Amino acid sequence: NTLRFLLANTSDFDYSKDAVVVADLFEIDRYAIANMAALQKDVLAHYDQFEFHPVISKLQMYCSEDLGGFYLDILKDRLYTSGTTSHARRSAQTAIWHITQSLLRLIAPTLSFTAEEAWATFASKEAYAASDETIFTQTYYTLPAVADGDALLAKYAVLRSIRNDVTKQLEEVRVGGSIGSSL
Repeated sequence: NTLRFLLANTSDFDYSKDAVVVADLFEIDRYAIANMAALQKDVLAHYDQFEFHPVISKLQMYCSEDLGGFYLDILKDRLYTSGTTSHARRSAQTAIWHITQSLLRLIAPTLSFTAEEAWATFASKEAYAASDETIFTQTYYTLPAVADGDALLAKYAVLRSIRNDVTKQLEEVRVGGSIGSSL
């Protein structure tokens, strides 16, 4: 489902024409790239040691918690309500394009068929042809450097902790009948 969301929201995005320079990305988009870079570093270290269980566990947690449960949940409003060529939408698409480039390569050794199908949809016509029409000729992706990446990771760790507490309290109030929805 995470890959479907990423693919669907980059389907009208041409990196060569539409990409936003990293320094001009929204803060949360820079955070998402920095977070993916940290995950990629961790996952590649496990692959180097042939430790596949932590790879699967971390990728699954990343897709469900970091992406689906946080970043993409926040991003939906911007992707669906901003103008199709607006800076806000292009900033989000640039970030998820980089994340998808990395994620597909990281899942390829363990989720080969899924990665291959997604690559066939995601890669541009030129990248697809240059890859000999397979994800398995790709090297691991080099994510762009985020100058304030470490500071953003620390800041968003605090924000996510607060968000978790607020979400729990909203759910208690919702169950009590005081509100109808956490929205």
